[in-house]
Amino acid sequence: MKSVLIIGSGLGGLSCGVILAKNGYDVTVLEQNAVIGGCLQCFSRRGVKFETGMHFIGSADEGQTLSRIFRYLELTDKITLSRLDTDAYNVYSIRGKRYRIPNGREAFIKRMTEYFPDSHDDILNYVNLVDKIASASSLHSLRYAESDITVGVEYSMVSVDKVIEDTIKNPLLREVLVGHLPLYAGERGRTPFALHAFITDFYNQSAFRIVGGSDKICNALSQTIARYGGRVLSGKKAVKIMCDNEKATGVTTADGSLYSADIVISDIHPARVMEMIDSPLIRPAFRKRMMALPNTTSGFAIYLHFKDHTVPYMNSNFYGYRDNGPWDSEIYNSNNWPKGYLYMHMCTQDKAKWAQCGVLLSYMNYDEVKQWEHLPVGHRGSDYEAFKQSHAQQLLDVAERDFPGIKASIAHYYTSTPLTYRDYTGTEGGSMYGVLKDVRLGAACRVPQRTRIPNLLLTGQNINSHGVLGVLVGTVVTCSELIPAETIYQQIIKAQK
Repeated sequence: MKSVLIIGSGLGGLSCGVILAKNGYDVTVLEQNAVIGGCLQCFSRRGVKFETGMHFIGSADEGQTLSRIFRYLELTDKITLSRLDTDAYNVYSIRGKRYRIPNGREAFIKRMTEYFPDSHDDILNYVNLVDKIASASSLHSLRYAESDITVGVEYSMVSVDKVIEDTIKNPLLREVLVGHLPLYAGERGRTPFALHAFITDFYNQSAFRIVGGSDKICNALSQTIARYGGRVLSGKKAVKIMCDNEKATGVTTADGSLYSADIVISDIHPARVMEMIDSPLIRPAFRKRMMALPNTTSGFAIYLHFKDHTVPYMNSNFYGYRDNGPWDSEIYNSNNWPKGYLYMHMCTQDKAKWAQCGVLLSYMNYDEVKQWEHLPVGHRGSDYEAFKQSHAQQLLDVAERDFPGIKASIAHYYTSTPLTYRDYTGTEGGSMYGVLKDVRLGAACRVPQRTRIPNLLLTGQNINSHGVLGVLVGTVVTCSELIPAETIYQQIIKAQK
């Protein structure tokens, strides 16, 4: 039995662990924090539980892509999903008007045509293009060996704004179609249209929240690894990947432990991996490229604990933009921040009447908190606390305009900055979604699952794309280096029976 050592217990690391354990590998997962899960983590304050990363998921109806993968990973019976409003799973507030986005191809076309009656043909062309790109990927559609690679490559090399400008004549409709930009931190002239298409298709099929928190996913995956003979160890910070003249031999941790392995898989940022390796097997050019990868912007969050029975449960996600559209919300100054925000409620029970808690999220650049980056968690000083308090009030004031009375309904609130995301989820610079996909850089910003060290592999959001489906697609890519891809596909199909 070959041994596999996985660094990091995010969704990528844990799902790799499950697939490999199910296929006879001896799996050990090392997590630096006391709590496993990466961006699946939740935290509790005053008995209330808050999500940190995975606030909702898509394509989870029976037979849809995520549902099939969840069943294969043995998650289906261990988590409960609560469906978002099919008539308006997303609501965009753009230039003074609200746009309700429904699930389903035909419903989407009908609703957009109601909003923009002169743009029906453009809307149809746009939807057909999204469908074409999403279905062209065998990984995203789980149709082995049926992909049209040229379609994916073509639209990975042209930006979202360029394609939409070429497809849609109405300027306001263009903005509505990218109202969910925060889901992938899209940037004008940089973000590939293919990424937009995958995210749009994923959520337009169906959308759900995870009842009780997304940490139920990581806990269930950890238990499945254990059931197949593996183990997930928390409080084990990997500090060095050991190598001989040919391959990786294991990992040492901060407490001085040495874990030997036949295969090492990293679920952490590739820059951190490069820092752990002192071996000529990694070429200087590759090391330099991994260390210089651009990252998506970070965010500022307010976690809201509401007074009992004061805020009706909102079964939609709300994206509010002030006096601008969705683009360029990451470019701001002290006078116009926040230019946009995302507001969601946490799902404590299915079909809830009242919201117990929620979150307000807005972009925030890491440079704003860089001066405190070397100070320990919980001891960053009064200036840092004042910074958080000031920005919380600014964001709450903006939300109050869209939701009058929300401030009076808050019993307690807590904040997080890019430093918080960096410290607790391990993302580079607190980035929301890891490495930035940039059409201007092309392959230079691509993170491969393979490295020059033959038994060192990478997984997680950086090798494919972020989000639950993006990470799980990356998991299949990584595991296909050890198990034939066709075998994994067949196992997924078999799990549905």
